[in-house]
Amino acid sequence: MGWDKGRYYTRSKKVNGRVVREYVGSGRVAELAARLDAIRREERLLARFERRMKRDELDEVDDKVQVLIDATDLLARAALTATGFRQHNRGEWRKPRVRRKTDVPSGPEDGGRDASRLEARTKG
Repeated sequence: MGWDKGRYYTRSKKVNGRVVREYVGSGRVAELAARLDAIRREERLLARFERRMKRDELDEVDDKVQVLIDATDLLARAALTATGFRQHNRGEWRKPRVRRKTDVPSGPEDGGRDASRLEARTKG
């Protein structure tokens, strides 16, 4: 964009992916168009700067939130591990199964059924 040889003002625009120069004119009209283009450039520059500042602020907040997430993950992992849970394939937390004793009970809990089966096996 600018003044070509100081006589007339042109703008450069992209049309269908190609840069095309647009003739604006000369004289007072061209000076006003040049000032208007300069103002628009400044506005775009200011908007870009404001977006960058906002992004930097959000990045700072994101960093603080990530520290909090890491701390709560560590706390949850410690609590689950302390209560006997284990993590299955880096996924869900599982409590290990409680294994029952495989001894043959000899008490009245089973009504003597297992004891009678055991005696039948040993006799035959």
